[in-house]
This record gives sequence, structure tokens and C-alpha cells, in this order.
Amino acid sequence: MAAAFFDLDKTVIAKSSTLAFGRPFYKGGLVNRRAVLKSSFAQFVYLLQGADEDSMDKMRDYLKALCTGWSVQQVHDIVAETLHELIDPLVYAEALELFDEHRAAGREIVIVSSSGEEIVGPIGEMLGVDRVIATRMVVEDGHYTGDIEFYAYGEGKQVAIEELAAKRGWDLADCYAYSDSFTDAPMLAAVGHPVAVNPDKALRKLASESDWPSLVFAKPVRANRRVPTPPGPPVAYAGASVVVGLVVVAWVMGRRSSLK
Repeated sequence: MAAAFFDLDKTVIAKSSTLAFGRPFYKGGLVNRRAVLKSSFAQFVYLLQGADEDSMDKMRDYLKALCTGWSVQQVHDIVAETLHELIDPLVYAEALELFDEHRAAGREIVIVSSSGEEIVGPIGEMLGVDRVIATRMVVEDGHYTGDIEFYAYGEGKQVAIEELAAKRGWDLADCYAYSDSFTDAPMLAAVGHPVAVNPDKALRKLASESDWPSLVFAKPVRANRRVPTPPGPPVAYAGASVVVGLVVVAWVMGRRSSLK
């Protein structure tokens, strides 16, 4: 009775899951063209540098203002229509191989992401994982209020996996966790088998100091060639949140300011 916890972006898939949906949200009328162009640049910066605590805070605050009033159903529909086209080619073969190894050992697979359930849930279903933990926002009358109920980030991820482990009867000392980002250090430190994957500079240093293994994932494949269709949707532990690709507009602006 144990689990393997996987961060999503740059750990299971080769890009940011939220940034990938910039154009579909533009076509759906949720964001403007200027934001889409900025998100393309932000994707490039993210791939090179990752996201630190300051940039994640900016993303969170921008999200609250951006999605206020959006229709939950419209977001669901856009993600459902474009998921396989956008995300399917980005899944790391190495991550899928680890999924197979953990399943063979009897462990549940849990994706833990600061993106929202509207994105993380369908990706988890596509990959056949057992559960997802994601950011959730407040919904009233089918629309987002702009308030965040739970932010799956930093220590929030640690608390969420501890609560889930207690509920499922898992000993975290027997569990595994994988991430590329130093911001996930609390989650990694909470398990008995932490692993850095494509680590950013700060996490690479921490992994070396802590004697944690590091892996390099570099082979994106089409997941539908490797993953059988699951019998049902994954169980969402922390769901109901929209996180859009254009949230990183604030991040890009923050990066530019910090470089001046």
C-alpha cells in the first residue's frame, strides 16, 4: 500500500500544461491575442528557466483576476476538445515507463500539480493514473468567482499528499515523489523516495546535498500509443479549478522586471 506522486509540467510532460492551452482559450474568446503571443514567449522562458516562488505567486494572483466570471462548462469543453492534440505528443516516454514500474509494484499513481482540475483531471484520465491533486477555485452558479480555495503549490502539495496518504493508509516512507522544481522540495522531502527529474538549478543543488537521485527525461512520445484507455476517470482529490495558459503573462512581466 503505497503511491508514486508525480509533478506534471517538465516531469510527466515536456511543457507547461497551462501554457499549452493559450490558443484554444483565445479561439474560445476567453483571452485576447496579445496574451496568446506573450504566452508563447513565456513557454520558451519556462522551458529554459522553470518557475520560482515569486513567479508562481504572480501567476496565482493574475489567475484570480483573469478567470473571474468565466463559465466552468466552457472551459471544460475547450479542454476536452483540444486535450489530445495539445498534450498527447508531449508525454515523456520515461515517465510512462515509471508508471508501468510502479503499477507492477502495486503502487497507485498520483499526479500533483499547481494547475487546475479542468486541465489536470483530463490529463490524468488520458494517462490512466489513479488520482490527481490540483488547485481548486470557488465556483458559484457555474462560474468562477476569482477566489482560490486551495493552491496546490509548495507546502500545499505536501499537506495534500499527507492527507491523502492518511486517508488511503499509505506510509509515506514507502512512497515515491518526482519533480523538476525546487518549489516542490516539501513534497519531495515528505516521502521516503524523492527523485529529481530534469531539475532546475536549485533543485539540482538540493538533490546533490540530500543524496537524492536525479533523472533526465528527454523522449516525448504520443501517449495514446503507450497508455490503454482507462475504465473510468481518475479520482480527483483536490479538484475544480481553472488554470489557463495566459496566467503567465504576469510571470513574463515579472521576469522582465527582474532582469533590468
